[in-house]
Amino acid sequence: MTDRLSPAERSRQMARIRGANTAPEIHLRKGLHRAGLRFRLHSASLPGHPDIVLRRFRAAIFVHGCFWHRHPGCSIAYLPKSRVDFWSRKFSANVERDRRHLKALLDQDWRVAVVWECGLRRAHSRPLTIQEVIKWVRSKRARAELPKTPAGMVETLRRGHRIEHKK
Repeated sequence: MTDRLSPAERSRQMARIRGANTAPEIHLRKGLHRAGLRFRLHSASLPGHPDIVLRRFRAAIFVHGCFWHRHPGCSIAYLPKSRVDFWSRKFSANVERDRRHLKALLDQDWRVAVVWECGLRRAHSRPLTIQEVIKWVRSKRARAELPKTPAGMVETLRRGHRIEHKK
């Protein structure tokens, strides 16, 4: 399948995608700040430059986009129809890099949470996700992945539809 945008238009569109200070990240930061938690942003001294670092709790938080970081089971993490080989390699490299950064932080005795975009994207799921992150920060658990179930799947369950898992 060919791209419906010209190479120049696609380049402009891709250049607008930010890696830091994204809307989901800002929503989470505001919630943490309202809860009285203070943090640093994008610490260059830590592996993977976590989006939010709470040194007092020795906790690092990554806010991952479901598409770019391949949130399992999430409808946002679709595979583009054009240049499938390129995208497959790109996504595999992203997931492997995320795994290495997570392991490096855990090896340095940091607690690590991955907060997925789908949990912060919609106004109705955002407060619950932020509360779960705050609970995790104040706990002693080493790892967290929030939300535990992709928000799209929660919506499907809430509406009473069954989720079919492919084998």
